[in-house]
Amino acid sequence: MSEILAPATKAPDFRLKVTPDQELTLGDLLGKPVILAFYPADWSPVCGDQMTLYNQILPEFRKFDAELLGISVDGVWCHQAFARERNLHFPLLADFHPKGAVAKLYGAYREQEGVCERALFVIDAKGMIAWSYRSPIAVNPGADGILDALERLPKHGQSPEETNDVTVASARRAN
Repeated sequence: MSEILAPATKAPDFRLKVTPDQELTLGDLLGKPVILAFYPADWSPVCGDQMTLYNQILPEFRKFDAELLGISVDGVWCHQAFARERNLHFPLLADFHPKGAVAKLYGAYREQEGVCERALFVIDAKGMIAWSYRSPIAVNPGADGILDALERLPKHGQSPEETNDVTVASARRAN
């Protein structure tokens, strides 16, 4: 099992299909935080629960101006049916051909099974990985780690040190 990309690593750019005739690149979203949620398959029970949870808390992600992208090796037609069935309001990207190419770049591909790992990445506005996490394949990782990572990202015009000071000060006031 390979290691997923670690924080402080430049996030590899990619171009993946969102629909049969539309593509999205990571570069298209430069300037805002991006959440990449790699997952094994659209119709598996854990994946369905995970993507539904992220859809429900999408307003929390948007408070940080963050874009959420789901990525699996399923094709665009499968993604469209799954998104429609689950009423998802964020893009599902097809890492379909060549199969798992983007997941491999992020160290998030399970070669034996031919599916993506259940791996999460928070990428800052400059395209650097701020946080990454691989969950056991049968465990929904939830959203707490994502929200914590988004909270620690520098605000516009603020240095990372200032953000950490504000976070620490806020945590102290809360106790």
